Order: sequence, then C-alpha cells, then structure tokens
Amino acid sequence: MRHDSAQGHLAISLLLLRLGVAVVMAFWTADKIVNPDHSGGVFENFYGLGGLGSSTLTIIGIVQALFVVAFTLGAWKTISYGAVLLMHTVSTFSSWRQYLEPFDNLLFFAAWPMLAACVALFLLRDHDRLLALDTLRARQPKARG
Repeated sequence: MRHDSAQGHLAISLLLLRLGVAVVMAFWTADKIVNPDHSGGVFENFYGLGGLGSSTLTIIGIVQALFVVAFTLGAWKTISYGAVLLMHTVSTFSSWRQYLEPFDNLLFFAAWPMLAACVALFLLRDHDRLLALDTLRARQPKARG
C-alpha cells in the first residue's frame, strides 16, 4: 500500500471512530439534560451518587456537552479527547457488576470496543485531521501585525 493511500485510510478511519464515539456520547449527554430522573438512577446505581437533583444533572450534562461538541469537531484534542476517554473509562469500569453476568447484560460489553476506540483516538489525536477544527485553524494564514 502506498504511503498516501495509508494516510488517507488512517484519516478516514479516525474520523469514523470519532463520529461513532460522538454519537454514543451525545445521547448519553442528552439523557442528563432531557431525562434527569433516568440519569439520576444511573448515577445512583453505577456511581453510588444518589440524590443528585435535576439541576445538578443538567449542569453535568451541559458541561459534558461542551466536551463532546469539542471532541466531535476535533478541537482542543488533548483536552476533549482526554475528557471523553476519561468519561467513558469511568462508565465502563463502573459497570463491573454487569460483566459478572454476561449473558444477562450483553449490551454492556459494547463499552469495551468503544473504550478501545477512545484510547486509539487519544493516542492518534495528532493524526486525526480530517474535518477536525484544530487542523482547519492551523491552515489559516497568520495575521501579520
């Protein structure tokens, strides 16, 4: 395979990984804002944080949304990709009880390939340039003063 072809394949692969992870993260984020009662149950059952009010969950959702939007746009990659990786890592490991009964909780195992995608995106963030805001900003000519 030619170098140009490999670079193109890498760029498309990283973009698809970023968009795939972004879809999941966007819905998890929206759930905190649109359905705080459900999110409150998730926080209580999986993180041991009961009694969070809907205002608190909405604020958490808004902050999370800022990171997810930056991640989706490929902006501030070290921070946004790192935040998404951290959020998903906590989510994956906090579900440990579900992994003990795998055939009753098969959907929870989808967290592992997504975690692998988050790790790959973080490690390869400097190569994730296709439709990435950081790349577009870097290509703009600098203002001379």
